[in-house]
Amino acid sequence: MSHAPLPPPTGDPVHAGWHQLMTYQPQVPAPANPTRRPVLRGIVVWSAVAVVFGLAALAMTFVVTTAVGPRAALLALVSSAIALGIVIPLFLWVDRLESEPPRLLWFAFLWGALISTLGALVLGELGLAFFGGLDADPTVVGAVLVAPVTEEVLKGLGVLLLFLLARREFNGVIDGIVYAGIVAAGFAFVENILYLGTMYVDGGVPGLVAIFVMRCLVSPFAHPMFTICIGLALGLIAHRRRWSSAWVVLLGLAGAIFLHGLWNYSAVVQSEAYLLIFVLVQIPLFVGFLLLLWWARRRESRLLRDILTGYGLNGWYTPAEVAMLADPGERRRARAWARGVAGRRAQQAMRAFQDESGELAMVRKHLVHDGTGADPQWLEHERRLLETVSAHRRVFVPGA
Repeated sequence: MSHAPLPPPTGDPVHAGWHQLMTYQPQVPAPANPTRRPVLRGIVVWSAVAVVFGLAALAMTFVVTTAVGPRAALLALVSSAIALGIVIPLFLWVDRLESEPPRLLWFAFLWGALISTLGALVLGELGLAFFGGLDADPTVVGAVLVAPVTEEVLKGLGVLLLFLLARREFNGVIDGIVYAGIVAAGFAFVENILYLGTMYVDGGVPGLVAIFVMRCLVSPFAHPMFTICIGLALGLIAHRRRWSSAWVVLLGLAGAIFLHGLWNYSAVVQSEAYLLIFVLVQIPLFVGFLLLLWWARRRESRLLRDILTGYGLNGWYTPAEVAMLADPGERRRARAWARGVAGRRAQQAMRAFQDESGELAMVRKHLVHDGTGADPQWLEHERRLLETVSAHRRVFVPGA
């Protein structure tokens, strides 16, 4: 493919550094490690992860079935899964422009569902014991003081691990929101099982239905709304990973704890005040949550368009392709067009073209904002993505 003359670098951080794209000559790839140690290391790491999650799953199964019994646990599990069908698709929709790897989304969900819930049960008991000497209602203390701190710290730890260990896939605000939302959805899933099962044991089917409506239909996004404060904070510093930015994360954690405590307080106050707090606090909080998701989607779409325009100026994309890639509706229509023109293989190539273009924009963002300059690893990753983007384009536009 021929390329237009390169514009000189400008002060715009999004379009700066384009001269690296053509002047960089990929080095000869280093030969692969001929030993079996990389495979063995991978087996050890994933085995350790599987063992930790497996033990946590056994522990939580024992806790739930002991507390409510197998029958109630099964009914509660099915009921709680309905809320997942509301929450998870929303975060996958938010993540459409540059989708996260399924293995990391599964890690986030299992961390929230198993590690965070198990840790919250243990720390919650310790917290209630610590405050046991106070002349205060333990229900209020547990809901307003202990639960928000322990739960948000444990959920936030899962998001922080992804931030530290999956640097290539934690690129900004959208990623922080998605990972935090999935962690919180996993936590809410198991917590709802406990609540639903307990109400079924205490109040039968009417009790189960009442708590199902309140937790799974009226407020399924409660936990994600809190933990997103942490994900948002980590997303804001994703390209400035310095200790001097730690205050942003602490501010996000404080916001999550405050909102969680406020929400729980509205649930334990007298019934006369509940409706007022629901209208003045919970509804505005949910509206703000939806506006945040809308803003984050618009922000990522704008960023994708700006960065891919830079590639377009160098001949890698047409203006129509850039417009299509920045608009989720146009992306969907483009996949349908490709299938109509050349069948399923072309549709799959178009989907890969779209996914790789989103990843390419995040790579260029790293190159610019991380100050990595001519980092050979990132530039080699960029080169491979440009090659596969061109190869997939030739499937649905032969001869391109």
